[in-house]
Amino acid sequence: MNPELAEKLRVIPLGGLGEIGKNMLALEFGDDIIVIDCGVQFPEEGMLGVDLIIPDVSYLVERADRVRGILITHGHEDHIGALPFILPQLPAPVFAPRLAHGLISAKLKERRATRDFAATPIDPGIPYQFGQNFAARWFRVCHSIPDAMGIAVSTPLGTVIHTGDFKIDHTPVDGRTIDLAALANYGAEGVLLLLSDSTYAEVPGYTPSEQVVGEALDRAIREAPGRVLVATFASLVSRVQQVVDAAERHGRKVSIVGRSMVDTVNVATSLGYLRLPPGILQPLHVTRDLPPEKVALLTTGSQGEPTSALVRIANEEHRDVRIMPGDTVVISATPIPGNELPVSRTIDNLLRQRARVLYDRIATVHVHGHASREELKLVLSLVKPRYFVPVHGEYRHLNAHAQIAWDLALAQDGIFVLEDGDVLELSAQGAETGERINAGPIYVDGLSRRDVQSPVLTQRRSLSRDGVVVVVLTIAQGSRLPAQAPLTVASGFMEEGETAQLFQELGAHLITQLSANGGPPPSNDELKRKVRETARSFIANATRRSPMIIPVVTEV
Repeated sequence: MNPELAEKLRVIPLGGLGEIGKNMLALEFGDDIIVIDCGVQFPEEGMLGVDLIIPDVSYLVERADRVRGILITHGHEDHIGALPFILPQLPAPVFAPRLAHGLISAKLKERRATRDFAATPIDPGIPYQFGQNFAARWFRVCHSIPDAMGIAVSTPLGTVIHTGDFKIDHTPVDGRTIDLAALANYGAEGVLLLLSDSTYAEVPGYTPSEQVVGEALDRAIREAPGRVLVATFASLVSRVQQVVDAAERHGRKVSIVGRSMVDTVNVATSLGYLRLPPGILQPLHVTRDLPPEKVALLTTGSQGEPTSALVRIANEEHRDVRIMPGDTVVISATPIPGNELPVSRTIDNLLRQRARVLYDRIATVHVHGHASREELKLVLSLVKPRYFVPVHGEYRHLNAHAQIAWDLALAQDGIFVLEDGDVLELSAQGAETGERINAGPIYVDGLSRRDVQSPVLTQRRSLSRDGVVVVVLTIAQGSRLPAQAPLTVASGFMEEGETAQLFQELGAHLITQLSANGGPPPSNDELKRKVRETARSFIANATRRSPMIIPVVTEV
């Protein structure tokens, strides 16, 4: 037997399996490792103070000398957003389609730690070698951003196809359709493993074309009596193009509100992915002086992000834009799971200001960028893989996609529903799972990074729920006994008038408990522990609440 065939191809998802976002997956064979995508996840409401969530790459950092490259499928944040945080730890070369390359380059220049890093732009259909064991070719797919690609990876055991995020759109905005012929050719030659997007595996039928959205946006902009504000993802270049085209047809000038969208528009325009008619794009101070029916604004905030432009507008906190009578707001996006509440709140606040609001439930102002069930069936049937691993989605999405393959009687050698940290090993003899690696979320909190074991988030949740109580205990240096009644103050716990009697009784209870202590004088740490436990128990019994207790011990 060829010695190479005795080795195993290891498939290691580090993010994006069992969750939405944070997409990252490693392939390992012999001394070579390649990584596909390097994305972020945005925090949920309960993740207080967290800015972003990135994958745990400790497994790769320990093997950094074997990582031959990070291969990017497209330019969405959930596929490239973690690069500025990961590259300083894992200085591997990055290869990306040209629009994603431009977005990555701009992103890396923003941070001092990554200004010296550079990505390499790729072209579809051209083979790129990564170490001795991997070669990759990118192929075109349709998604909600131009230049989206899938990747075909050649390994000693066979070809691995990673679809990236995709849908089958026969009339995309940029005119570039998915390369079904390439998928069919790979399927005819034989595919070892298919890794395929599962985000909308529960949705029956076919995903509508972007052309449907273009018609709805044109109608909204044509019929609006005043300004039109269109909120969408900053990286949704095709939607920006549709808004610009409709604005030009109906005599409107366009301004952009939101730094991330400004950056994306600049990169996409410079690379030729966005076509801007001369004079259509104007600074905000110019469109502010135009008649409302001559203005269209493009803004971020379609997911209800607290600091985004649309949310600040909805909350009447934006310094440059206020809702006016006659305004139409179009939210051209579907809420990512977990963002439904902040999006609904934003819509409510806009309606309170008498804006007309169009969103996906009442108008066709957005179609998602992922394949529905019939499209997933087509790709599975074209590729005909020996093994199948659904990727990109929550566990129910992965399971639904696996069921599709099962119903089609495809991938008969094995269908594996994996989650982050699971390791699938493929060999000439078969496939199996077993080992698990650390692949939990890493929380980016300002300049700090915290893993799931960090008590900081738990403490913040406790503070947000029940507040904090500080107990200042003054003890006599010689006797180590309380020299006076403890001073107790609180924040976010109860109204000030409600705590006076409670804290007086707590002070008397603490003096009784501490004065009864026998044996040698306690240390400061022991006193703090005793104060914390006594105060927590007393307050819980008296109020049925559990604030954070912070003891402070001073000596006189």
